[in-house]
Parts: sequence; C-alpha cells; structure tokens
Amino acid sequence: MKLTNEELELLAILEENHKVSNESIAMQLGTSVKHVQQLLDKLEKENVIVSYPTLIDWNKIAGKETIVAMIDVKVTPQRGVGFDELAERIYLYDEVRSLYLMSGTYDLSVTVEGKTLKEIALFVSNKLATIENVISTTTHFMLKKYKHDGVIIEGNEGKDRRMVVSP
Repeated sequence: MKLTNEELELLAILEENHKVSNESIAMQLGTSVKHVQQLLDKLEKENVIVSYPTLIDWNKIAGKETIVAMIDVKVTPQRGVGFDELAERIYLYDEVRSLYLMSGTYDLSVTVEGKTLKEIALFVSNKLATIENVISTTTHFMLKKYKHDGVIIEGNEGKDRRMVVSP
C-alpha cells in the first residue's frame, strides 16, 4: 500500500506518542481535525494501524507477575501452505503473546506468558512439542526487561551517561 507524505507523517506522530490528540495532530500536519479523523479511519480500516498499545510493567504489581519465555521452534513446513497453517495453530493458544517466522537455525520464534515456570513447561511439553511437524523446541526464560518497543522499562534511564572528560 502506497501512503501519502501526510499519512506517513501522521504515522510517525502516532508511533512517537499514541495518546496525542487529534487536535494536536491536525496542528502539526496543518490540516483540520476532521481530516485527521478521516486519515485515522482509513489507516485503521486498512490495518496499517493495528492497535494503540499501553505498555504496563505487570511485574511491579503484586499478584500480577508473569513469567515470559521465548521459544525457538524448528518445524517441517507443509506442502502447499508452508509455515502459515502451523503458525496459525500455534498463535491461537492463549499463552502465546507473539509469533514470528524467522531466518536462521529455527523457523518460528514464539513468545509465551505464564504464571509459573511449570505452566510454561507444560505448555511446551503438552501443547507445542506435540504438534505434528514440530521437530524441536528451545526455551529461553526472560530474566529482566530493560527496553520494550522502544520504551526503557528499567535501567539507567535517569543517569547522565556522558563520558567525563578531564584535561
């Protein structure tokens, strides 16, 4: 899909801050609020804008902590459908947060969430590994999240990171 410069500017504004008001966007683009809404409606209808996420660090809320694992999956692609049918079967599980077709040693990268390590282990052993055409899995547990979708979660974001230069 080919987008206009105005649509590209709108997307850049939203990518930086999805909570910005239509009035502010209209001012930045030099257009009307009504026109901004029309552009948004078009981009949403075409699935260029997929969602407006809120990033919450659930691990800071008592009782809401989760374990996140990234699972590398090696599969045998199916004749006529490649990886798509198998990917659909995997991404329909509630535990799956994201799924990507990858180049390299493994074919699929699956991100899953659970309340405990055992819950994720049972997902891998009882659901994922038992799917026909899944050859192998490798599970990596996330220990700490520093940055997600361009947003610093935890780290040295408040410190002055410039090198000290002295004569």
